[in-house]
Amino acid sequence: MRHLVLAAIAAFSALPSSAQTHRAGTFDYYVLALSWSPNWCASAGDKRGTTQCDAGRKVDFNLHGLWPQYEAGWPSNCRTAERDPSRRESEGMADIMGSGGLAWYQWQKHGRCTGLSAAGYYQASRDAWNAVTLPDYFVDLDKDISIPPAVIEQAFMEYNPGMSPDGITVTCRGEDLQEIRICLTKDHEPRDCAPDVRADCSREAVIMERVR
Repeated sequence: MRHLVLAAIAAFSALPSSAQTHRAGTFDYYVLALSWSPNWCASAGDKRGTTQCDAGRKVDFNLHGLWPQYEAGWPSNCRTAERDPSRRESEGMADIMGSGGLAWYQWQKHGRCTGLSAAGYYQASRDAWNAVTLPDYFVDLDKDISIPPAVIEQAFMEYNPGMSPDGITVTCRGEDLQEIRICLTKDHEPRDCAPDVRADCSREAVIMERVR
């Protein structure tokens, strides 16, 4: 039995740990994730009393995160020598992310894997956000609509000519639009997504709740 245990430990030790595999600064491209705020507010934000869900805030898409990707898979929770952001730095992202808490979480899970400083990651997130033009069709949406995911993709391609259908992924949660995921190079130029992140929502149509 002792020999079996030692053999199992040796075999397990030979496997790469997440810390070994996920090295900060080693990745191939980014995914920019944009959430449809009204749907998130209805499912989670209202219960949390999040200010982005208040009536009159007029929040449509907001930045969920900027995620480093491999051509297959993605890193997360990497070790980095960079210091964590201050609360003030994280709160400074609330205008596009909804809250400093989300910004902090995205830094912990994804930002550390970029190899950038916290300030550099927040700036890269803002630059990527600014690199994408949001379609006017969804600004101040004044009623709930049911819309095919392919039409949402087409709208983003219309406003961002460099994008392709394989560079945009529409995700859903149940019948609701969850988010738009856009693949970008490290220089924030449109590119096709790797196959593992291309799967669109399979529903014929998704619901986009009206902007509050």
